[in-house]
This record gives sequence, structure tokens and C-alpha cells, in this order.
Amino acid sequence: MISTTRSRTIVIITFVLAIIAAIIAMGLGSVHISIPDILKTIFNGREEGVYTTIIWDIRLPRVLLALIIGANIAISGALLQAVMGNPLADPGLTGVTSGAAAFVLIIMLANPEYTHLIPLAAFVGGLLAAGIVYALAWRRSGISPITIILSGVAVNALCGGIIGFLSILYSDRLPSAVQWLNGSLAAKGYASLQMIYVYAIIGWILSIFAIRKANIIRLGDQVATNLGENVTRIRITLSILAVFLAAISVAAIGMIGFVGLIVPHMARLLVGSDYKYMLPMSMAMGAIILLIADTGGRTLFAPLDIPAGILMAVIGGPYFLYLMRKKAF
Repeated sequence: MISTTRSRTIVIITFVLAIIAAIIAMGLGSVHISIPDILKTIFNGREEGVYTTIIWDIRLPRVLLALIIGANIAISGALLQAVMGNPLADPGLTGVTSGAAAFVLIIMLANPEYTHLIPLAAFVGGLLAAGIVYALAWRRSGISPITIILSGVAVNALCGGIIGFLSILYSDRLPSAVQWLNGSLAAKGYASLQMIYVYAIIGWILSIFAIRKANIIRLGDQVATNLGENVTRIRITLSILAVFLAAISVAAIGMIGFVGLIVPHMARLLVGSDYKYMLPMSMAMGAIILLIADTGGRTLFAPLDIPAGILMAVIGGPYFLYLMRKKAF
């Protein structure tokens, strides 16, 4: 049993580490900038200088975007795990990510004049995919992890086919979407940040109010019903919130896998299963992990900029196999 004081302390420390990681990330790159210079540049505002251009115009928006999206996907994964009652649920494995991506590509490639509708398209696509997976996986006796996986595989295959078809049909427009498909933060600036941050804040606030419901539903349907709760309504509400957070992330930078799977597991080990601590812990850890993946992708392989989505797939795939091997579900 993990004490409340310990859980609270770990969560606070993790948020502090996220801030430290962000400052360090802004100093790494082709031009190395020391931490004192980073802080001086940030607090002095937009004074003229090379560091000002590098920090304010290039690295700061990218770092903030990585933090926000990492937090979004981790919270989404944690909520989906509560809804579906197993630790293998995450936006990628349940088809939410690929569903959102397929709908976004329909606009990006086939109807580029409607790019302002990309966040809405991502949400609709993710919600539709999640609904199909949930409908296929639900049984009177509950939802088994293996059924979730198989349903997710089917939906991911369907969405992958749509993405492949669009890629062939609009091959002349595909180069502009390749980085997006791989979950890249390269060349992302304030436009992407402005598109997502308001939605993200709304999602985080709603997630705070969802903590009690997530704690109730993780106890099981029978217990939740005995407490007078409408289980179906809770599942639908939490699912919509999870899809919303994942979809706006896909709309901003594309497909990022495994953050929603890995992070809640790590958070649960550190602070326990109480969503009062597990959810903010997932938020902070998701931000750190995606930031590390993005920073590693643009610095370790310089001058190449490896998309964070590719690095997360390389890391997340073996971890998923580890969970299967250990029968963590």
C-alpha cells in the first residue's frame, strides 16, 4: 500500500522534473545553450540576439508542444484503461489514433481547403474507431484484454487501409504529410501550439472532474452499480474525454504510439492505482517521455530529425511484448 504522502511527493517531484527537462531540452541542439543563458533569454523576453531567435522562435514552441501532447496521450491512455478495465488499452492499440489519423488525412490530402476542420475531423475519427472497438469487445461478462487487442488490430487494419488508399490516390500531395504520419514535431511552431493548447487545458480540467468516476469504474461494474452509478454513462463520458485528448494530439503532430500504454503502467507502479495521484502522475510522466523522445530524435541523429513517433514505436513495441510475457494483464 503506497501512502498518500509518498504519492503526493512523487507527483510533485515529477512535475518539477518535467520543468527541468524542458529547460535542458531547450539548450540541446546544433547550437548548445547553457541553462543560465536559457533562463536569461526567457526572462528577458524577446530582446534581439541569436539565443532569442533559437529559444523563442524554434525550441520553446516545440518543447511546449511535446509536453502538452505527451500529457494528453498519457491521460487518454489512463482513462481508457479505466473504461475498458485492463492495462492494455491505449489510444494506439484501441484504434483511436489511427481512426483520427485517417479522418485527418481525408482533409489534408483530399480537401486541404478545410484544414480548419482538422481538430474536429480527428475527434470524429477517433470517436468512431473507439466506438467500433468497444462494440466488438463488449460482452455481458465484461471486456477481456485479448478481445480489446483483436478488435484494435481489426480497426487499425481498416484505418491503415484507408490511409494507404489515400496515400496512393493523392501521392502528389503525400510529401507534405509524411512527417505528420510519423508523429514528428519538426518545424512545429506557435501555429500548432495555438491550435492545441486551449483544447488541452479544457481536457485537463475535465480530467480532474473525471477522477472520481475513474476510481469508481475501476472497482468493477457490480461495485459501481451498487454505489448507484450508471456504469454505461461513466464509460461513455470517460471514453469521449479520452478520445478528445488523443484526437487533438493527432491533429497537431500525427500518430504517436505507446505513450498511453507505457506511462500509466509506470505511474501505477510509483503512486498506486488511485486516479487522484495516478492521473496527474501520468500527465507529468507522459510530458517527460515524449519530450525525451523528441529531443533525442533531433539531437542524437543530427543532422537528421527522427520523428518522436518512430522512437516511441521502437521503445514501446518491446515494452508491450514484455507486458505480454509477464502477463501483466
